[in-house]
Amino acid sequence: MASPSKATAALAALREDLSGPVLAPEDSGYDEARAVFNAMIDRRPAVIAQCESEADVVTAVRFGREMDLPIAVRGGGHSVAGMSSGDGALVVDLRRMNEVTVSPGARAVRVGGGATMSRLDRACQPHGLATTGGRASTTGVGGFVLGGGSGWLDRKFGLAVDNLLGVDLVTADGERVTATAEDHPELFWALHGGGGNFGIATSMTLRLHELPAMSIAFLLYLPEYGPEVVRTFRAVIEEGPREASGAALYLTGPPEEFVPKHLVGRLMAGVLLTYAGPEDEMRGLAEPLLALPHESEVVTAIAYADLQCMIDDPPGLRNYWSAEYLTGLPDAFVDAFCARAGTMPVPTGTQHLVFPQGGAIADGPADYPVPYRDAAWAVHPFAIWEDPADDEPCRQWVKEVRADAAPWSTGAVYLNFTGNEGAGRIVAGLGAENMRRLGMVKQEYDPDNVFRFNHNIPPA
Repeated sequence: MASPSKATAALAALREDLSGPVLAPEDSGYDEARAVFNAMIDRRPAVIAQCESEADVVTAVRFGREMDLPIAVRGGGHSVAGMSSGDGALVVDLRRMNEVTVSPGARAVRVGGGATMSRLDRACQPHGLATTGGRASTTGVGGFVLGGGSGWLDRKFGLAVDNLLGVDLVTADGERVTATAEDHPELFWALHGGGGNFGIATSMTLRLHELPAMSIAFLLYLPEYGPEVVRTFRAVIEEGPREASGAALYLTGPPEEFVPKHLVGRLMAGVLLTYAGPEDEMRGLAEPLLALPHESEVVTAIAYADLQCMIDDPPGLRNYWSAEYLTGLPDAFVDAFCARAGTMPVPTGTQHLVFPQGGAIADGPADYPVPYRDAAWAVHPFAIWEDPADDEPCRQWVKEVRADAAPWSTGAVYLNFTGNEGAGRIVAGLGAENMRRLGMVKQEYDPDNVFRFNHNIPPA
């Protein structure tokens, strides 16, 4: 660590050189700037550099290296483990670098490193184009894509990394690198799931697809119908086209206009059927679900960008998530999944979800470090609550969901759905055979493990 006099002088120089604001703990706006999505994370960085350009990122990284500060990178700040912050760290905050440029003729979009999913989706919507995005509009595009990228369109268009065309990166040495299939191909491979281990993504280019129509059926049922709902949803997906996706779930009845007042705050079963196509086609698929006795329904065409923000959770709540990827969805799993809903913390914002996989996910490149590609389904316990007194019950419930799913687990996992679950889970999320190769890339681009606030890959 640098001496106090050197640190003071270096911080003053950083303030002078950076286009954007530089915040230290004594500065106005510091507490607001350090807050992340998960209220369980309360860390105090030494410096927050709010970068406005790639040149700012280079300057910030070189400052961090000179001062021997650990470096965290903030895009959307949605990491459940709070990986975009660290006590005593330099936070390279990219949120001002949020420009999105659509090239309709090239079917491509260039996305700034600090852009959120909402900015990406809203920019593409007027052109009738889209790419696989996350399931919340406030998620940062950078961390989402580099971690693999699963969303409502992945069965149709593949994982987000399957649509990655190029990444502009600032390395641990403060150098600029552009990685594509032709330039720095090994680094480009590693960025298909290896996350922020190799540098700071200041922008990325993604492939776009035509999406002229999107539609949904969102239905709520009394919880006793849950097993029949899940089995029916399973049949709809497995017998339907890859345009169909969504989730079967349990949740607390939300205080929304479409929910009967006497069901608000109560445990409900539900299903969200998403369809990358027109409403009339979706209604045909949804008929078996509509035929089951239900308490509420929303069946409609919807703009994809609006769907993306439909289940947004507000910041400032406490979060703990995980996932297991499954070989299938047999009745025995369905029974265990629905039984565990009976112990779900209610009323909270917690959701107990099972997602379909397959389709274009399974068709994607087999050598990328996303070993969950061949799973048929995924279970995603997503605990959200307000009261710190509920921390242990909510975390324990998530762990019990994972334990229930173990007999059907492939062993692989999508790391963006998890927090700090140990080195073994990182291997499960990247693939044991891939870890050696990823470690070699890490050794080349970040031998000192500067970028370690992530699902970390040690240098070889």
